[in-house]
Amino acid sequence: MLKTLGAAVGAALGAALIAGAATQAVAAGAMSGAGATFPAPVYAKWAEAYKAQTQTTLNYQPIGSGGGIKQIEANTVDFGASDKPLKPEEQAANGLVMFPTVVGGIVPVMNLPGFKPGQLKLTGAQLADIYRGVIKKWDDPLLARTNPGVKLPNLPITVIHRSDGSGTTFLFTSFLSLQAEHWAKEVGANDSVAWPVGQGGKGNDGVAAFVKQTPGSIGYVEYIYAAQNSMTYALMQDKAGQFIAPTAASFKAAAANAKWTSAPGFYLLLLDQPGANAWPITGATFILMHAKQADAAKAKEVLSFFDWCYKNGDGDADKLFYVPLPANVKALIRKSWSKVVGPDGKPVYK
Repeated sequence: MLKTLGAAVGAALGAALIAGAATQAVAAGAMSGAGATFPAPVYAKWAEAYKAQTQTTLNYQPIGSGGGIKQIEANTVDFGASDKPLKPEEQAANGLVMFPTVVGGIVPVMNLPGFKPGQLKLTGAQLADIYRGVIKKWDDPLLARTNPGVKLPNLPITVIHRSDGSGTTFLFTSFLSLQAEHWAKEVGANDSVAWPVGQGGKGNDGVAAFVKQTPGSIGYVEYIYAAQNSMTYALMQDKAGQFIAPTAASFKAAAANAKWTSAPGFYLLLLDQPGANAWPITGATFILMHAKQADAAKAKEVLSFFDWCYKNGDGDADKLFYVPLPANVKALIRKSWSKVVGPDGKPVYK
């Protein structure tokens, strides 16, 4: 099933990369966006279906959240996309509004010959020690203690991380900071950090490719990239101390605790959520737009696209292991769009 899914997702992601050839919308009936690779597969599927119905094209560049933030701040795209949410004061300082689209899970993936997905268990603290370079081999006694009865290989660990500014990295390092005091003090959480060890890959797809070709390696990717590449993933310890698998159900369990109604500017993190079977490295992905638009028609088209996605895109999101937002949250987001105004000061979308 993963191979079949992988082919479909690979085609969709390929479409996203081809569509991303332009950095700006160049004609009527076209929109431009850039940023996160985390949601690129679902954005590609949505764009394909939307174009079939409306003839409107989305040119989306999956260049990483950091790049998406820079491009929207520079006003070179119609919207930016980021898995790193901007705090309300950051949004205000740059004249931006932000809203979420879907929720997904970030998964540690390994290249361990002979191991099956879910055969290895990791705690958040162990993952931090691997990325700090403290745990250097797969048969380290700390890992053996968590994996009794599993013959761990006497193989050096090659750490793979993102080389670009990445919201996936922001969520991953934020989780490590929650789990390990040493990580919080020495490295911290951001979309780009000074990695203690390791080698970099660009984008979720770059990290996945690097791990696949490097025996003994470990990386972190949004789950669909693990599924697409039939990769070995680790079970992670949740807040209750249980080791759980990354699944649509475990992402939904984490998302179930999201309190969007009390999140100013939709700034919200979903890491290490309480509740049974809640995947600990879960996060939403976000869209950034300017509150004051020079081209009201273009801004309306962008919001029309995401409104269409909220109404028609849940099925595709489910198939790609993302968690769609609840109806009440979508209603809250649509209400927030009144802040996006044209040159006349009137909302561009009603």
